[in-house]
Amino acid sequence: MATILLIAEQAHGQLKKATLNALSAAQQLAEKSGGQVQALVVGNGVSSAAQELAAYGVPVHAVDAPAFAHALAETHSAAVAAAAKQLGASSVVVAATAYGKDIAPRVAARLGAGLASDVLGVVSQSQFRRAMWAGNAIATVEVTTPLKVVTVRATEFPAAQRAQAPGALQPLKVDAPAAKTKFVEFNEVKSTRPELTDASVVVSGGRGTKGDFKPIEALADVLGAAVGASRAVVDAGWQPNDLQVGQTGKVVAPKLYIAAGISGAIQHLAGMKGSKTIVAVNKDPEAPIFQVADYGLVADLFKALPELAEELKKLK
Repeated sequence: MATILLIAEQAHGQLKKATLNALSAAQQLAEKSGGQVQALVVGNGVSSAAQELAAYGVPVHAVDAPAFAHALAETHSAAVAAAAKQLGASSVVVAATAYGKDIAPRVAARLGAGLASDVLGVVSQSQFRRAMWAGNAIATVEVTTPLKVVTVRATEFPAAQRAQAPGALQPLKVDAPAAKTKFVEFNEVKSTRPELTDASVVVSGGRGTKGDFKPIEALADVLGAAVGASRAVVDAGWQPNDLQVGQTGKVVAPKLYIAAGISGAIQHLAGMKGSKTIVAVNKDPEAPIFQVADYGLVADLFKALPELAEELKKLK
């Protein structure tokens, strides 16, 4: 029976939510190929993450050693490739997060495997749908190698559901390579707001903010939302790049996406058009963002957003 090896992502011993979306994709691939999903967690002190993942009914292999404490692409990709060989995997699946995008090409190179990146859907055991040209075209690609590596866009797959019976936990010994790269430091951005890719509500600002994000942040705080930004905002240095939504930023699909002062360039739409409900606020009635918005308001964001925030406060 073919083994579909899901690569889990964890931070500080806690499982990342995108892993559960990738698990759904791996389960779909297993159904198409008649295989079985197994999971792999790499790191140091990952027992909690491994146990959490096992609750979803899949066997979980843990590579737990100090050499893998930091998510270096060089060491983690070596661990994944070695585990895939040991377990006889026919496919390796990982979420297309920064971590997944970092290790997947290296894993594919080590295994001599074909790579299907940023997959939106599973067509068959060897065919996948993926976006091209900033989402303007959806292509069906085929991986013809016996072993394949697949990165999946988490927002396109539902989170997996917990199983009645947990999967088995199995330690896996993998030799760490002599790394040529060295971990120096990790500057983590800490915020009381939800993480952008996990938030159910996102309030984003664009060039129309002129760098003043106070209305954006005030509305986000009322809604308990994450704050996002367009590339123009990030390029201007008004907001840090970890807030960027779009083709070259983060892909989000919240229940509610509010775009204020964002014209709606195709690169930005590629990162948020999967949102369940899109609300646009822009002074320009011809702004492209209105073509994808469920609700549009032609207004000055500096007037409309504070008014909206005040009305929402009254409802609490």
